[in-house]
Amino acid sequence: MNTAVSAFLSRHNFVHHEDVNTIAESILDDMNRGLRGQESDQDMIPTWCLPPEQKACGKSVIVIDAGGTNFRSCLVTFDEAGAAAISDLEKTKMPGVERELDRKEFFDCFAKNLEHVKDRADSIGFCFSYPMQITDDGDGILLGFSKEVKAPEVVGCHIGKCLKEALVAHGWKEPRRITMLNDTVAALLAGAAAPTAGNQYSSYIGLILGTGLNAAYIQPAVPERERFPRQIVVCESGKTRAVSRSDFDVALDTKTVKPGTFYMEKLCSGAYLGPQSLEMIHAAASEGLFSVEFAKKLLELDALTLIDMDGFLHGPYNDKYQLGAIAAESATAEDYDRLYQMLDAVVERSARHAAAILVAAVVQGGEGRNAARPVCILCNGTTFFKTHKIKERVHGYLDDELTRRRGLHWEIIARDNDITLGTAIAGLIER
Repeated sequence: MNTAVSAFLSRHNFVHHEDVNTIAESILDDMNRGLRGQESDQDMIPTWCLPPEQKACGKSVIVIDAGGTNFRSCLVTFDEAGAAAISDLEKTKMPGVERELDRKEFFDCFAKNLEHVKDRADSIGFCFSYPMQITDDGDGILLGFSKEVKAPEVVGCHIGKCLKEALVAHGWKEPRRITMLNDTVAALLAGAAAPTAGNQYSSYIGLILGTGLNAAYIQPAVPERERFPRQIVVCESGKTRAVSRSDFDVALDTKTVKPGTFYMEKLCSGAYLGPQSLEMIHAAASEGLFSVEFAKKLLELDALTLIDMDGFLHGPYNDKYQLGAIAAESATAEDYDRLYQMLDAVVERSARHAAAILVAAVVQGGEGRNAARPVCILCNGTTFFKTHKIKERVHGYLDDELTRRRGLHWEIIARDNDITLGTAIAGLIER
């Protein structure tokens, strides 16, 4: 790395080559405290369910996927062989992103968004990608919003019950059940429902690295807890606080809706990588790391998205993206080099933390010892799959920390419509 860039990152406590195993061990310690009912950063939420042993056949379910910036809904129908067909798909904005909503407004928005599937099935699978306490009947009590959603009156509500009331108020027949889950559980269930032909897996993990960050895995029974059978557990990994935060992270945190929360998520996920990079770029420009004219242009930037930041990494001389266009006007060869190395440090750190979360989940699940039956990791999220070199780096770190260091075996897979499929399966699980 360029000496000036390295010194700059060090001055601001930006540690992009932090040891993956050290992070994973810290996450594991926190996971175990949460599972024992002790104070922990991660919520370690029990779901009271496991992947079903039989295929869903001859059934329909309404699917809702609410999280990040979008609200998606559709009907999923399983034929007699268990093959899924998706119909009536609609996408709109996630309520509470553009402006603050009260409780009634929030659920009324949901009901209006679902008019196109009104009474098409009596079961609803609801993927609600925010921290929830899952009840044993499949409902979920909202613990708090992330991803900048603004609906404070909804915190503490039984989401399924409130939605059911809103639907009935909008003229629906009362649904027989609404099953709440988050996107990590949906990803995990999709991996279990659609294994690669000829493969068997010893366990399953769902990882989301997109707008937000989280993981779910199958936890063996916890002897320290009187009633904690083997089941899927949602970690709320983004809440992990045992991370090294730079000056840029601290500055960005103060500008978010909930400062002092979701430390890990704000280091790693797509919602924050662009703004985080902007904090870094402004500091570097102010401290003389770029040529005068280029620094002036960078300081005029008032926003930076992940798309534009990632566009520079994929093609520094591509002027179709914001940073590339600015650089084309005024950057020197050294400017290009320094900016690239700074942005690459941001995604390098994200990859290391995502890998550490997966290492912890595989170790905690206790499987993967048989190479012919690895742990299936279904990953979801454009940040994981499309951001510059994140997927490749995660693979490398898992090879080092799981396979070589611990003798544990794993496979990362992806599935089309994974969240939709997993949510539909959850909606049909009998409790």
